Amino acid sequence: MTTVNLPSTLGAEATAGSGFLSSVGAWLTTTDHKRIGRLFIGTAALWLLALVGVGLVLGFERIDSKTLTFNEGMLTQLFAASKTLASFGVMVPLMLGLSLAVAPTQVGSRSVMFARNAMLGFSLWAIGSALVVGALIANGGPGGGNAQMVDLYLLGLALVIIGLIASAVSVVATVLSARSAGTDLADVPSFSWAALIGSSSLVLTLPVTLGTLIYAAVDHHYTRIAFDGNMGLGKWLGWSMSQPQTFLYIIPAIGILAELAPAVARRAQPLRGGVFVGVGLVSVALLGSVTQNVHGLAWTGTLSDKAKSFVPYALFNLLPILGVVVVLGLALLALKSDSIKMIAPFVPAFLGGGMILTAMLGNAVQLVSSANLAGTVFEEAVLVYISYGTVLVAWGAIAYWGPSLWGRMLPTKAVVGVGALGFIGTVFAALPMFIAGFADQKADSVKDFDYSGPVKLWNLVSTLGHGIFTACVIAGIVVAIKSFTTGEPVVGNPWVDGGAQ
Repeated sequence: MTTVNLPSTLGAEATAGSGFLSSVGAWLTTTDHKRIGRLFIGTAALWLLALVGVGLVLGFERIDSKTLTFNEGMLTQLFAASKTLASFGVMVPLMLGLSLAVAPTQVGSRSVMFARNAMLGFSLWAIGSALVVGALIANGGPGGGNAQMVDLYLLGLALVIIGLIASAVSVVATVLSARSAGTDLADVPSFSWAALIGSSSLVLTLPVTLGTLIYAAVDHHYTRIAFDGNMGLGKWLGWSMSQPQTFLYIIPAIGILAELAPAVARRAQPLRGGVFVGVGLVSVALLGSVTQNVHGLAWTGTLSDKAKSFVPYALFNLLPILGVVVVLGLALLALKSDSIKMIAPFVPAFLGGGMILTAMLGNAVQLVSSANLAGTVFEEAVLVYISYGTVLVAWGAIAYWGPSLWGRMLPTKAVVGVGALGFIGTVFAALPMFIAGFADQKADSVKDFDYSGPVKLWNLVSTLGHGIFTACVIAGIVVAIKSFTTGEPVVGNPWVDGGAQ
């Protein structure tokens, strides 16, 4: 018995001339790892549109905190939607989709291991995420007033978690067990290594989220005492949608940066072992995640008290930063070459990597108790930086591997232009919230805040940033659909073969 399900060429030929329903059926029952990856990426793009739309609405409401367009109950659900979609609607499925589509090819496998399991994972995630969004719309998320819809939110989120775990298992099994003969684990490309570490981190931490979900669901359905009912969901589940857990979601993005730098330099990575160690350091964040607790730095008391606070703080929050710095540093080292030829996908990926690093540094600052940033919009800005930055890295990856996934290439100017627009939007959306955080503007609130300084200006600029990023997302989707359906066919990877200018 084999654990590798080969794509059916007969099915592809049969559906080529069939109707719409046959084509849909072929996609929904596919075992082609590229198709499964593209399903994750495409559906995540739809949830990304919803995410940027939510950010735009919340930013608009904050411009004038005394006048509300939406009622407070709806705004509570929008804040919950922002966190849920950023983590489980965008970051995880984008990176997992790229891992499924690219990693098997990189390690020399004919397909992904447990392909039907991976496809089941997508189906569960897609259905679950739709239930989550529907429940949030019907006032059923954390703090929601409709008890049945709160139960539906928990059920949908449980399906999302199970689906992501199932697909992550396929990635882990593929990189570990389906490599071509003679290929050691140390020989796999940087992205495949990051896909392995990132997917392993999901397999280790998401079951903790699932266990918490089960407890919260039982408590909410019956007693609503132990977990504070609907009002306690944010407290008990919030760790899975915030830092340092989100560091684990974007580990494949770090691998993409490590993959693109040697391609630009047209040389092999000089210190592959260092890249692998750097990616591994980012995964140390999982130790903090499974404790379901925030490990801040309380710089008070005796020297012994400070040491006791600093050790877990550094382990769970600073070591992942060191890992990203190592990978980016080695990427720059690889760029020291006489044969450098800039390729378009590197631009958005590099800009996105800078946003991710900014988010991680911001998280480290936020967790210093003397900074007094807990509970402010500074926390929201960190999530914006890391989620939007991940989208930019994914855009670079889609442009880079697009020819092998779709057989067509994105236009160079569009790749760079959309990436630059997204970078501007990210900075405008998040940086003002960093400033407002130091002025004690409350998180998860669109009113009851006032402080010295241009309150409306910071929130107006942030709203403008979300609007710019919305335009970036729409432009990227339009360019991708047009290019991957009607663009000029290409063979191989033109970025490497020299076909792209």
